[in-house]
Amino acid sequence: MIFHSMLHKLPENAVAAETLDAPDFFADLNLDQVVDTITAGRQEYNLKPFFYAPLHDTDAVRYRYEIMADLENEALFQHIKSFAQKMRSMREHLAQSEKLYYKLQKQSWFLDAVEIYCEAVRSLANDLAHADLKSRGFLGLREYITQYAASEAFTSLLAEIQSLKADLASVKYCLLIKDNTIKVRKYEGESDYSAEVENTFAKFKQGAAKDYKVKFSGWLEMNHIEAAILDYVAQLYPDIFSRLDGFCTVHSAYLDETIGLFDREIQFYLAYLEYMAIFKQAGLKFCHPQISDTDKEIYAFEEFDLALAYKLIAEKSPIVVNDFYLKGKERIFVVSGPNQGGKTTFA
Repeated sequence: MIFHSMLHKLPENAVAAETLDAPDFFADLNLDQVVDTITAGRQEYNLKPFFYAPLHDTDAVRYRYEIMADLENEALFQHIKSFAQKMRSMREHLAQSEKLYYKLQKQSWFLDAVEIYCEAVRSLANDLAHADLKSRGFLGLREYITQYAASEAFTSLLAEIQSLKADLASVKYCLLIKDNTIKVRKYEGESDYSAEVENTFAKFKQGAAKDYKVKFSGWLEMNHIEAAILDYVAQLYPDIFSRLDGFCTVHSAYLDETIGLFDREIQFYLAYLEYMAIFKQAGLKFCHPQISDTDKEIYAFEEFDLALAYKLIAEKSPIVVNDFYLKGKERIFVVSGPNQGGKTTFA
C-alpha cells in the first residue's frame, strides 16, 4: 500500500475537498455550530473543508472508521497528540525565527525548529512500531514513516544537526569590558574570577546579605550590543558559523510533504474524538455505524442532536434521546407535532 493521506485513499480526492464551502443545509441543521465547536482552537489546521466534503463510496467511509477505531486506543491517541505538540512547537520556532531581526539569532531558532521536527519524526516512528494497528491508514503511515526515518536524507539531516549543535555548544569566549569598550576573544582556560572573588571574601560572610546580582532580560530579541558581541564571536569561530549558515540555506525546505499533511489531517480525528469525550462524560453513547452498498435499512438507538446536546450539557440540563428505524420498503419519515416539539432537532 502506498500511503497518501489519513482522510483519502486517493490523493486527488484530497485536492478536490480543499475547494468546498459549507453546504447550504449546514446552517439549517445547526451543523455549522457543530463544526465550529469541533474545530475551535485548531484554526491553524484549516479543518472545516474536511467536514464539508462528502464521501461517495462505502470503502472511503470504512477507511476513516478504521482510523477512528485505532485512535480509540488511549496509548496511540496520546502518542499522536505528543507528535502534534512537537510539530506545533516546530512551527512556533519557525514563526519566531521570522520575527527576529539579527541573522545569527534567526538561524539559531531555525536550527532548533529542525531539531524538534526530527525528534517528532523519530518518536512517532518508534511509537507506531510498537503500536497495535489495524487500520489501512495507520499501517500505511507506519510503513512510510519507518522508511523515511531510516532514509539517507533524514539520517544525514539528524547527524548534521547533532554535530552542529555539539560544535556550537563548544564555543567559549571572553569579554573584556573597560569603560565604553568591549573586546571579544577566545576563552583560553582562564580561571573563573567570580569563584575567586567569592572564595576571597568567604571568610567575611556573617549571614544572609542583599543580593546585588543583575537579572538579565527575558526578551527573545537580542539588543544591538548582544548582536555585535555575537558577530565578533562568529568571527572567532568562522568554520562553525559558516556551517550554520550553510545548514539554514541547504535545508530551508526540510519538511517532508507527507509528514506535514499527516500532521494536519490527523487533527480531523483528534478534534472529533475530544468533542465526543464531552458527550461520553455526560453518559451519551457513540458507535461506528455499519454501512452497506445494498441494504437500505437505517436505524439508531438513543440518538441525539449534537448541537442541542452540547448546549444542554453546558447548561447542566437533561438530554432526551430517541430511537428510530426504517426497514423493508420503508424510505421516509413523516414527522408531525406542535411548534418547539423537536421536529427539526430530530431531523
